[in-house]
Amino acid sequence: MADPSFFVGVIGNIISILMFLSPLPTFWRIIKQKSTEDFSSFPYICTLLNSSLWTYYGTIKDGEYLVATVNGFGIVVETIYILLFLIYAPKKIRVKTAIVGGILDVGVFAAAVVATQLALQGEARSGAVGIMGAALNILMYASPLAVMKTVVTTKSVEYLPFLLSFFFFLNGGVWLLYAVLVRDCILGVPNGTGFLLGGVQLVLYGIYRNGKPSKHVSHKLEEECQHHHLISSVS
Repeated sequence: MADPSFFVGVIGNIISILMFLSPLPTFWRIIKQKSTEDFSSFPYICTLLNSSLWTYYGTIKDGEYLVATVNGFGIVVETIYILLFLIYAPKKIRVKTAIVGGILDVGVFAAAVVATQLALQGEARSGAVGIMGAALNILMYASPLAVMKTVVTTKSVEYLPFLLSFFFFLNGGVWLLYAVLVRDCILGVPNGTGFLLGGVQLVLYGIYRNGKPSKHVSHKLEEECQHHHLISSVS
């Protein structure tokens, strides 16, 4: 009989892939307008680093190949998003994107790989990488908290789409279950937090779903409110 953790991991992969692809409408708009407008590249740079760390974790820890495959897909998708920013953004933003992306996605990731390969072995190595990935996830939870504050302040869920909040909740729950089944507490902590925050967002949606939308919220806030789901929940 097949290991139930495999089926849970496959479901988690499918949900995570859908979340990686959720920014497609934003980038279709960027391509059509030939401009990044006031959208930010930072969420995608952070997600690329996040995916890179979890892919590395999945390749060095026994039995975590499902984590590696879905985040490997994330690396490809996020790289494409960043390249589109480098094509369509104004020169100043292109330079900033290249510098920040180089520091985080190349420098920080390379330093993590080199340090753990030289200084650690076995479980200690995978544990250190997992802790780095989990810490990055937890730091990124500042974004969902900011979005929830906006919802309470404006009494509107205009930029807290129900489906994204639901998938955020579902993704965290599935990966938390997977972490429990394979007894991986490092994978469980960030996804357990994501599951909890997703539940809170659904509660807020239920409370403020009839609120009147605000007309003065920027496109940048709209995009960041939507894509905090992507950054903080895929691990």
